[in-house]
Amino acid sequence: MKRLWLFLFLVPILGWGKIYYAKVEPYDSVLLKSSVSGRVLEADINAEGRLISKKQIIHIDDLLDKANLQATKESIVLFEKMLEINREIASSLSEMVERQQEHYKRISKIVTASKTQKDSAYNAYVSAKTQYLGTQEKIASLKKQLLDTRYKLAMLEDTIKKKSVVLYRKYLYKLMVKKGDFITRGTPLARIDDTSRAKLVFYLESEEVENIKEKQVYLNDTKTDYHVNKVWRVADEKYISSYRAEIYIDAPKQHFSQLIKIEIK
Repeated sequence: MKRLWLFLFLVPILGWGKIYYAKVEPYDSVLLKSSVSGRVLEADINAEGRLISKKQIIHIDDLLDKANLQATKESIVLFEKMLEINREIASSLSEMVERQQEHYKRISKIVTASKTQKDSAYNAYVSAKTQYLGTQEKIASLKKQLLDTRYKLAMLEDTIKKKSVVLYRKYLYKLMVKKGDFITRGTPLARIDDTSRAKLVFYLESEEVENIKEKQVYLNDTKTDYHVNKVWRVADEKYISSYRAEIYIDAPKQHFSQLIKIEIK
């Protein structure tokens, strides 16, 4: 008998026939990890244990990133101006190539024109065409630099955004860094819970799984409109003969973690 009561005490979620007990848990819990490196400038330890509507809880040093961002924006403006200028040059050179080509074609047909005159006209045509092609090549190079710089801008904006952790309607369970810490990618920053709704986790025997989603759920002896939302098809790795099941319910008005009696009928 002592062994039986000890087993019931150690198992956090119990089941006896069609009656189970489950703790009210947040609908989801996330371990937030850093995707950037840097020194922590701010870590709002006072925000722990609170539902945060909209607030920055962690700020990682982004001073150099912001300076780089400003320089990158200015570079984009310069590249765009250079591109515009070279397009105008290319347009003028294109007209020059057409005129030199027509001049060469015309003079090459004149029998009385000397070889020197014809060679001069040809060289002028080739020179104009070379300048035009050189300008087109420069335009292509500027386009590539502009694309690369815009990509760099997007990367910097993303990095700066990731260095400021802001919560929106989330519960901050625990901060895992403090001001002055130097963190790298993959460093745990905080545990964040979604308390907009709750879930009950319990375990079913194999014979109880069939048609479980179609049955009525009673919580603390009260009939509800809830149903079993999810049942695992593979036995739990801890409770090896049982199958995990979840019921999603409204968030409690006061506290989570209270024990709820579940009946499935």
